[in-house]
Amino acid sequence: MAARAASRTSSPHTATRLGAWLGLAFGLCFLTGLLSHLVQHPPGWFAWPTRPVWLYRVTQGVHVTSGVAAIPLLLAKLWTVHPKLFERPLVRGVPHALERGSVLVLLGAAFFELVTGLFNAARNYPWGFFFPPAHYAVAWVAIGALLVHVAVKLPLFRTPAEEVRRGALSRRGFLLATGGAAALAVLATAGGTVPWLRRVSVLGARSTPLPVNRTARAAGVTAAGDGWRLAVGDRRFSLAELEALPQTTADLPIACVEGWSASATWTGVPVRDLLALAGLEPADVVVESLERAGPYRTSTLPARHVRDPLTLLALRLDGEPLPLDHGSPCRIIAPDRPGVLQTKWVVRLGVAA
Repeated sequence: MAARAASRTSSPHTATRLGAWLGLAFGLCFLTGLLSHLVQHPPGWFAWPTRPVWLYRVTQGVHVTSGVAAIPLLLAKLWTVHPKLFERPLVRGVPHALERGSVLVLLGAAFFELVTGLFNAARNYPWGFFFPPAHYAVAWVAIGALLVHVAVKLPLFRTPAEEVRRGALSRRGFLLATGGAAALAVLATAGGTVPWLRRVSVLGARSTPLPVNRTARAAGVTAAGDGWRLAVGDRRFSLAELEALPQTTADLPIACVEGWSASATWTGVPVRDLLALAGLEPADVVVESLERAGPYRTSTLPARHVRDPLTLLALRLDGEPLPLDHGSPCRIIAPDRPGVLQTKWVVRLGVAA
């Protein structure tokens, strides 16, 4: 009985259907991950818009949820094709060797991406390498192996009509169960991006309305004293001087590369106004933090964002003075930017060379 069920779910029809679903999930995950990389490390030809303000939170939410959905799809796909993985002889020619090699590379890269992605979403890093560049590099390996596999396999594949018809109910049930598992995985994760799903989204929920990924203590930052000044070009502003300037209030999301996002009400001085007071043009701006070390101690605000009136040097969060863990005395909050680039504990703004 078990062998009969396995043969039904292992049919080419079932494997092809699962392969299409898995390809869609991998494709979405790869494209949105590539987009996130370009936003964080933009080449000269790339320009990321400031509107709509929720665009990055959606694309990164899709990145994480499609990756989570790919896990049950990948396991189901392996179940359907596992008899072929142990066929003898191991290699029956050049096309077969390419197919086997692409499958081996694809499986290794896919499991690396999905497992490390899950750990990253949980903010748990039990490895010695820096996650973003490793995850990005292996993504190219995975998508390359997938394309080679499809190119080699597609012209060789034929689905016998009688095999599609036989045992259709069992295969349909298997596909429905797999689709249901993927849907549950998405539901369990999507609450990190979709607020009204947070009560049922156990993997996407966060403990506070606006989570803190990096605390002031972890960054080695203490409360700024009376001697703190913000340098903008050659000008220096005390906190009292900043608070005395015309303020702008805006509802903007913090969207994290881990997939969660949350909206808050921010009040502060538009960055373009500060540059004008310092006699600077609204060009690309380098933002420096009080944080002494770390890959995100500085960030670069593109001129497009600098000119946007909603790009703020925030002083208040939800009507209250900015807490230290959220960047006191001031932080950058810009529309449609990754959270890691919304630099906290800002001490200097300078026009990029």
